Amino acid sequence: MNNKQVPKLLRSLLMLLPCLILMEACNKPKSKTGAELTKITGIKLYKDLDAEVLSDKLKAALSKRGKSMSNPKFTEQIYEQADYQPVLIAKFLPDSGLKNAAKKISATEEHGLSAENFQAAKLNAALEKIYSKTEVNTIDKAYDAVIDLELIASGAITDYTAAMQYGIVSPRKIFAQFYTKVLRPDSISFKKPYQTSNITAFLDSIQPKSEAYRMLQTALSQKITAPGHSAEETKRIIKVNMERLRWHTAKQEDKYVWVNIPAFELQVMEKQKPVLSMKVCVGEGRNTGQSTPLTEYDENDLKKDRAFNRETPQLKSMIHSVQVNPVWNIPESIASNEIVKYASQDRYYLSNKNIDVFYKGKKVEDTETIDWSAPDVGKTYTFKQQPGADNSLGKIKFLFNNQSSVYLHDTPAQAAFNLAVRAVSHGCVRLEKPLELARVLFGPGGKFDKIKEGMQSKDPKAENISLPKQVAVYLVYFTCWKDSSSGKLMFANDIYGQDAVLYTHLNKA
Repeated sequence: MNNKQVPKLLRSLLMLLPCLILMEACNKPKSKTGAELTKITGIKLYKDLDAEVLSDKLKAALSKRGKSMSNPKFTEQIYEQADYQPVLIAKFLPDSGLKNAAKKISATEEHGLSAENFQAAKLNAALEKIYSKTEVNTIDKAYDAVIDLELIASGAITDYTAAMQYGIVSPRKIFAQFYTKVLRPDSISFKKPYQTSNITAFLDSIQPKSEAYRMLQTALSQKITAPGHSAEETKRIIKVNMERLRWHTAKQEDKYVWVNIPAFELQVMEKQKPVLSMKVCVGEGRNTGQSTPLTEYDENDLKKDRAFNRETPQLKSMIHSVQVNPVWNIPESIASNEIVKYASQDRYYLSNKNIDVFYKGKKVEDTETIDWSAPDVGKTYTFKQQPGADNSLGKIKFLFNNQSSVYLHDTPAQAAFNLAVRAVSHGCVRLEKPLELARVLFGPGGKFDKIKEGMQSKDPKAENISLPKQVAVYLVYFTCWKDSSSGKLMFANDIYGQDAVLYTHLNKA
């Protein structure tokens, strides 16, 4: 090639360059979402969206906004699997699914929740923008509008879904004595809004539908006022109890024992109908049981609430047996704070109460040799109250595994059942009709007859009797609920101050 030919070749290449650039541009994949958006909105700019550019921009936006999202890890996985293309817009904008979702989310006040917990205003604004020719007037603004709507809808819908199915707050994170297992959102539940073919039907399907929940919704909309409370306090009480109903515990069995702590009531339920009801006494709380304002709770910047050491815990377990004429293994706290004090003041206290004292597992035959003024004497010795008329556990206790060492039991202190506020125990649940509970749990037959005879014996001896079939027991905390017998809405005082704790966490969520 001579020097004269070089300029000709250069000119030819320069002439071909625009064509090559045009060919490269034509070969770039256009966004399918963009083409669909043009049909839906009439905005032609969307059809020029480049799939690769959209992917890069969506990926960058996820990285930038990740910290503000509830589940950045799961969200990243969803869009990585979709090659960082819009998922919710592509599936649900054409059939008005996103519009319906926005309406549902904007109406969360009917669930006692703020719509702003779920970015309702931002979602509605993003939806309006995607249809606005005046706002989407450049290709860059078109990319921004698509990404904003996709990510805002993603956060709003998944947060709303989690709230309706599992509640806003995890109770085990805020209450020190909440031992009932609750289901919480996971990767499977998180992905469902993206996987469904009909977002409207999906959001309808996850609405809480129990009669108790709907009753609270009605009470909230009618702005009823609870006895002894203002309208605003009643509203807050209803809201926190709706949240409790959204918590998913294990499925309730056909037959179970239900103890509502603030109501001081036990019910045995069979096929969702009460077959036995009775008064109970529960653990002492931090409040006196009088009507108290539902004020803001603040303890070390909303760390886990510390229960008063005599409060009855919330839990679910299985009643596996009873002990007739039980021996009371007196807890160290009660021994140190009460038994030692009474024994030091009255030399006959231990014998009168039928309490034996043990040192390193061996019974102390002469308790007058004990120096009751010595430090930690309640920890040095162990105390057991033998069966008898004065035994604090009465004639029977119902046993179930739990980490708080509580149980349901009889009591010789019958006068307490006449009190309006029956938060008087050390944490266990005292029963008004223990023999009736045994009858319902065991049914007729030899085991129940043995229990009845043992409780009536003049020579009481401790005896364990196992249930033919274990029965679930729930210790729960509801200050507003639908009464299973009358069907009426009931209220109880917040004896442990848990409404205030939960309300504050709901507001801070």
